Amino acid sequence: MSKLARDAKSGRFLAKTSPKRHRWEQDPDLTDEDNPEWTEEDFARATPVSELPPEIRNAFPRSRGRPKKADPKVVVSIRLDPDIVDAFKAEGPGWQTRINAELRKVVQRKKKVG
Repeated sequence: MSKLARDAKSGRFLAKTSPKRHRWEQDPDLTDEDNPEWTEEDFARATPVSELPPEIRNAFPRSRGRPKKADPKVVVSIRLDPDIVDAFKAEGPGWQTRINAELRKVVQRKKKVG
C-alpha cells in the first residue's frame, strides 16, 4: 500500500511515489497479471482504429465526457431574494434542484387550475 502525505498547499492527501517509477510498479496489488502493461512490440503489432472493419469501429463510438441527456437543463440567471436562497442552501447540497422541484410543483398546479 502506498504511503500518504499531506500536500502543504492544498491540504489533500497524496500518495508518496518515486518520480522515476510508476505507482503500479511500487505496489504489487495494483498490477494485473491477466492484463500486463504493453511493451513496444505490443504497440508495433497493434492495428490502428482506422484500419479496423466498420462493424468493429461502430461498436465503439467516439464520445467525450458525460452522455448527452434527452432533456438537458437550461442555464439561466435569475434574481432571488437572499432569504429564499439562504433557506434552500441551509438544507444542504442540491439546493438548486430543490428550487427546480418547487417551481415544477407551481407549474403543475397552474396547469390543473388553468
